[in-house]
Amino acid sequence: MPRHVNIVPKYRKKTVGGNCYAVVDICGHVHHLGRYNSKASHIEYDRLIAEWLAAGRPSTEAQLNQDIQTTVIELIAAYFKHVQAYYGKSSEQTHRSRRILKLLRQYYGDIPADDFGPKRLKAIRQMLVAGGNSRRYINENIDRIKRMFKWAVAEELVHPDTYNRLATVAGLSRGRSPAKDAEPIKPVDDDVVDQTLPHLPDTVADMVRIQRLTGARPGEVCIMRPMDIGQAGEVWIYTPSSHKTEHHGKQRHIAIGPRAQEVLTPYLQRDAANCCFSPAESEEKRNTLRRKI
Repeated sequence: MPRHVNIVPKYRKKTVGGNCYAVVDICGHVHHLGRYNSKASHIEYDRLIAEWLAAGRPSTEAQLNQDIQTTVIELIAAYFKHVQAYYGKSSEQTHRSRRILKLLRQYYGDIPADDFGPKRLKAIRQMLVAGGNSRRYINENIDRIKRMFKWAVAEELVHPDTYNRLATVAGLSRGRSPAKDAEPIKPVDDDVVDQTLPHLPDTVADMVRIQRLTGARPGEVCIMRPMDIGQAGEVWIYTPSSHKTEHHGKQRHIAIGPRAQEVLTPYLQRDAANCCFSPAESEEKRNTLRRKI
């Protein structure tokens, strides 16, 4: 005869990535109930216990040190904290990750993470295709989901086979999928820039001129400091304190020719460790001009 147990399985709390979820272990299987201490989780717990009691309190031999299976929503919560710490809470990469993880949570948040396989990943991809997104955008976001599961393997939150299965899903190829290819981003015409400059505050206009003459990225112009600019020689060399590819161990050097030097020189008359371009100063100049009108 099957052995019966008298102790009712307990409503338990599980913490993943700082978030608390409710679980109950019945017959050696861990059931995920939702957010800890929520009304929905207690309803689900009562339903499972009622079914267990109606079945005569059956029992199986529990596996020693059995791990609690991570759900997709738990994995997303833990991974997104990692993304915020790695890229910064307000970075573009964090915002992009938030969008695709929100979609993943909406459709597959309640299932065990190890049950998320290639077909479900392709279903997410098809939703992005149906939404009219570009092929590049779709491939980037599918890769973000794959990276999350790769990270989860390293954190021992999912089985390695889960990521290996997802890695078999290839990206959409140009001309061989219904996803559209976005038009390449072209530089702004010089005439448009020339017509825009007179309408900008003086400081912002000079920042645009320097970017135009040096090819620096917008962020690199914003963080430009006198101490980062080598002024020896006919051509100055600007070495940004931070840049897009620094995490690859690469250095970035930007040449500043005579025309750019002429624009930049007035902004070098400040503390060497301070940024050349100050939003506060720019706004003060703008307000001064407004008062004179």
